[in-house]
Amino acid sequence: MNDLAATSTSSPAAKHLPDAQTVTSVKHWTDRLFSFRVTRPQSLRFRSGEFVMIGLLGENGKPLLRAYSIASPSWDEELEFYSIKVPDGPLTSKLQHIQPGDEIILRPKPVGTLVHDALLPGKRLWFLATGTGIAPFASLMREPETYEKYEEIYMLHTCRTLAELEYGRELVESLKDDPLIGEMIGDKLRYYPTTTREESPLMGRITDNLESGRIFDHYGIAPMNPATDRAMVCGSLAFNVDVKEVLEAFGLREGANSDPKEYVVEKAFVGDGI
Repeated sequence: MNDLAATSTSSPAAKHLPDAQTVTSVKHWTDRLFSFRVTRPQSLRFRSGEFVMIGLLGENGKPLLRAYSIASPSWDEELEFYSIKVPDGPLTSKLQHIQPGDEIILRPKPVGTLVHDALLPGKRLWFLATGTGIAPFASLMREPETYEKYEEIYMLHTCRTLAELEYGRELVESLKDDPLIGEMIGDKLRYYPTTTREESPLMGRITDNLESGRIFDHYGIAPMNPATDRAMVCGSLAFNVDVKEVLEAFGLREGANSDPKEYVVEKAFVGDGI
């Protein structure tokens, strides 16, 4: 199969896509990152922070699917996704060429651990992400429940360069003018974007900023405490492992939908091999 951009929804091939949804917009942020929006199945219900399987038909005619966090909130009429581009990746080598009007496969069975139900009640909520791992938090930052449940929300996002932070920066800056949640947010949301390669106002890995206490000094707040703090983690496998050690050193325990605790980790993150 050729790249999906060569197949419009009016072509015979497009009509045979199973669970097909139509692409409504695409934005390329860097040569490695892009986001896109698609139609939402009328029957789809999901909790902000969950993921679904999306993809295209492979060369053998069978669906090639990967887990993608839904970046739009549960109330949005469309679905948004945020993705890396891998030149030789089986899926993203084709997915990065989609255009409005094309179709993708979407399996409408949302699951995931980055949901409010998997955490015990708390006062401060930490979103910890690298790269496209910000996607589920893009959903949760636009979810009214987030601001109803917590007094303070900290969005820590780390990328190599400033350009790779642009998706998150633009989203966060738009929230104050959001007609649904703008007034709810007030000064509750604190955004802490850092880079690891390019010089920027804030530098360093999330683990370093937490362990050194730099992030707490920056906001003039007490370190994490299991009595008050809750955290959600989404990044590469190595990042998840490192952050789990840091959170547990603060006394936080890993939870799940069936056993809420102080922090949760998304294990179905889309990595560099797609």
